[in-house]
Amino acid sequence: MSSPTPDALLGPADVRELAAALGVRPTKQRGQNFVIDANTVRRIVRTADVRPDDTVVEVGPGLGSLTLALLEAADRVVAVEIDDVLAGALPATVAARMPDRADRFALVHSDAMQVRELPGPAPTALVANLPYNVAVPVLLHMLEIFPSIERTLVMVQAEVADRLAAPPGSKVYGVPSVKANWYAEVKRAGAIGRKVFWPAPNVDSGLVSLVRRAEPLKTTASRREVFAVVDAAFAQRRKTLRAALAGWAGSAAAAEAALVAADVSPQARGESLTVEEFARIAEAASSRGTTPETPKEQAEQ
Repeated sequence: MSSPTPDALLGPADVRELAAALGVRPTKQRGQNFVIDANTVRRIVRTADVRPDDTVVEVGPGLGSLTLALLEAADRVVAVEIDDVLAGALPATVAARMPDRADRFALVHSDAMQVRELPGPAPTALVANLPYNVAVPVLLHMLEIFPSIERTLVMVQAEVADRLAAPPGSKVYGVPSVKANWYAEVKRAGAIGRKVFWPAPNVDSGLVSLVRRAEPLKTTASRREVFAVVDAAFAQRRKTLRAALAGWAGSAAAAEAALVAADVSPQARGESLTVEEFARIAEAASSRGTTPETPKEQAEQ
């Protein structure tokens, strides 16, 4: 791997100059906050454990601050960008600042929620500064569509980071916590201050590490069936599971029967259950021959 030039990464002045040349102003609509600190992006790459043989997918690369740091460490980087101007400019930025690595970079100009395939080798890692307003749906979509992703590190709003990494019983444990756990072992991996962004956000950010489970959960229930139970349980999180799952199961009695069969107390609440217990409930309902309703999937709560 050839060494990048010392000034290859973007600093505050570089980011502002690039943005000015492109006529770009970060928008709240897309949750854009550009990282302007080279030490921060290198720290993200280290924390993500990016390896020389990795193919990394990055969502929302923006002006390329993290992209360039990833190219220093990975074999290949594929960036997914929805913004027309940013997508058009990024390949030129990579070619100008890391000419020896430009052939290891690919850009996909698309909404990440619509992406179902990527060019080149299957991605082994996902590293991204995710836009705050779509962080959880994008993360779950990528983990579902690309099972080859073994390691993930995302920078998200601190509150979202807390939700993703929350254990059962926590006040912020909810739909994102359970669904992320379906795919991976999840933990907080650090905090990021506001001053490393332009513009500086009004909230703190956090890093979340997700290491995909070596073996999928042992259950005969499908992901969709399990997620339907999760969505129903947290749609009315103050209610007992017997009541909260009544609509999903068809009646409170049917919900209680599935809970008892799964060895889960009908008086428990969703916030106390592990993903394995949600899977047992879905499995019990399926084995009883019931066809519970599948509510619209909830990514965040």
